[in-house]
Amino acid sequence: MIVAIENILYPFVVKFNEYLSNYILVSLLVGVGLWYTIKTRFVQIRCFKEGLCNSFGSFSLFGEKNENSVSPFQALTTSIATQVGTGNIVGASAAVLVGGPGAVFWMWVIAFFGMATIYAEAILAVKTRIVEKNGNIKGGPVYYITTAFQGKLGKFLAAFFAVAIILALGFMGCMVQSNSISYTMQTAFAVQPWIVGVILVILSGIILIGGVSRLASVTEKLVPLMAVIFLVGAFFVLIVRYNYLFATFKMIFKYAFEPQAIIGGGFWYAIKTAISQGAKRGLFSNEAGMGSTPHVHALARVKTPHEEGTIAMIGVFVDTFVILTLNALVIISTLYTSDGVLANGYTGTITEALNKTNLVQTAFGSIMGANVGAIFVAICLCFFAFSSILCWNFFGKINAIYLFKNNKKAVLTYTLISLCFVMLGSLVSSDFVWELTDMFNNLMVIPNVLALFALTNMAISKAK
Repeated sequence: MIVAIENILYPFVVKFNEYLSNYILVSLLVGVGLWYTIKTRFVQIRCFKEGLCNSFGSFSLFGEKNENSVSPFQALTTSIATQVGTGNIVGASAAVLVGGPGAVFWMWVIAFFGMATIYAEAILAVKTRIVEKNGNIKGGPVYYITTAFQGKLGKFLAAFFAVAIILALGFMGCMVQSNSISYTMQTAFAVQPWIVGVILVILSGIILIGGVSRLASVTEKLVPLMAVIFLVGAFFVLIVRYNYLFATFKMIFKYAFEPQAIIGGGFWYAIKTAISQGAKRGLFSNEAGMGSTPHVHALARVKTPHEEGTIAMIGVFVDTFVILTLNALVIISTLYTSDGVLANGYTGTITEALNKTNLVQTAFGSIMGANVGAIFVAICLCFFAFSSILCWNFFGKINAIYLFKNNKKAVLTYTLISLCFVMLGSLVSSDFVWELTDMFNNLMVIPNVLALFALTNMAISKAK
């Protein structure tokens, strides 16, 4: 019966996502990014150096523990832990497969404007947060949405956002992340998926029970470690393939405007596919405009909202312009160049052997050897996806607290259901779940971006 329902709903969800991604999502994300880029006078360029200083000036792997707030560096690492997940590995692979190498260019465009968007999100999260008498902090999009829209409209939009993020990140998002971990671990180490699921549930439960202080303590150590491991592996591959780097960048820019040459179809169909894949997967990767990272930025111990805004920008930069870009360069330089298996595009019998999940393993394996490449990607993806599971579960919990007015039984129920989805994700794989995750990711954007537009004056007053 479940399979029958999935077969009925799947085409509808795919079509709905296609419409959202190709038209509404691209318009909203690029629109709000352009809006804040102009209104803040290119804050992502003007204040980039300041953002680096604010982010890493308090660098420490053993930051001060606080039950109600996080340090600026912990806010950065927690937001990066959220952003750097399967979107950087599996999502980027899907974008390149479907939209061609040119999709990477459109990811860059989305991320550049997204830096201005996330700057505004962080400022509004700090400005509208509620600090209770016991020091407990409540903050996130639901609070600036209700600030932007008073009365019933604000409550409806905030509740809509809260339900969407619980479904998208807390439930199905965690399922997608754990599925990616179990698949790669099974491929690399022949570990049974149920074993992976049990380990993920136990580790996640232990960390999440400790609240925001334990989560921040874990991310400030986990994020630098996973970044170093991935950077070393990616640079090794690119050094070996240095003769193809010029051709790789050439393909990214060429196929951004001539995608039909690599993915087939008519020009307008191909360009729409490349842009929409860049937008959709770019959103899933850096999450600017989606409304997820403001939850942690609201908890940051900073002197001014502007300071946290600049820190938030660095999170998008690290996620997209460093990690995602390196991953894409590895894929294109090994598989799409003249001697690569995808030199003529993703067509023919190769579609039976390669998919969005094993594409990265194939790319790294072509240089490191199949077994070593599979193991390396499995370890990186395990770090990336596990950190996202922790943060997404936490963000969903914040919104469950808002919806159920801090009812402890309801919040506990949410946490248990979320952990069940982590277990379920390790056992089953479904394109339908991926599409549902994309759909609710897209729906989250709408109330969040509306609030960003409505609160423009509040946000840019801090930029000045």
